[in-house]
Amino acid sequence: MTQHCADSLIVLDFETTGLSPDMGDRAIEIGAVRLEKGEVVERFQALMNPGQRVSSFIENYTGITNKMLSKAAPCDEVMDEFAHFMGNSNLVAHNASFDKRFLDAELRRISRPYSGTFACSLLVARRLYQHAPNHKLGSLIAYKNIPSQGGFHRALFDSEMTSKLWMAMLQDIAQQTTGADVPFALIQKLSKTPKNAVNTLLASLAQKV
Repeated sequence: MTQHCADSLIVLDFETTGLSPDMGDRAIEIGAVRLEKGEVVERFQALMNPGQRVSSFIENYTGITNKMLSKAAPCDEVMDEFAHFMGNSNLVAHNASFDKRFLDAELRRISRPYSGTFACSLLVARRLYQHAPNHKLGSLIAYKNIPSQGGFHRALFDSEMTSKLWMAMLQDIAQQTTGADVPFALIQKLSKTPKNAVNTLLASLAQKV
């Protein structure tokens, strides 16, 4: 896989028992898609038993019930499989700081390091689409007129929608910079650029091409 290109990586999403692994929350589902040159070439999805009951709020929010989780493989087993799937690929998530916290916490439990670097589609969208009503995943999918059939807040669906949003953003960046391939490093730089400096950054890249 071409590590330096932003169109070849893994887009992932977790559903969890709560907001913070530091407070004892665990992952209950992971979904991911592997992109190669902008195309989905592989998918990963699994429920996982966190060893604790989930609240009625989480059941209603995700549609994932305690009964479903009671039949699922334990977190350690699923995360070991995902570590194999992930390899050393770079990673994308919508609100990546959330997903990274859970990925780090779950992999730490099984002593599995990883070498990929995260990018956040939420941070990039805030800079590219400053006039969007908000930057929730569902809102951005509608804002960009990306077709969607399914339910948000399930991990595989969310990761697939994030991958479609990601590719739309890469196409928009490529058009503004007249560059065919968007480097992963550029995406990371863009996500940290002040909003009022985004156009200047993209214009300077266009001049270099």
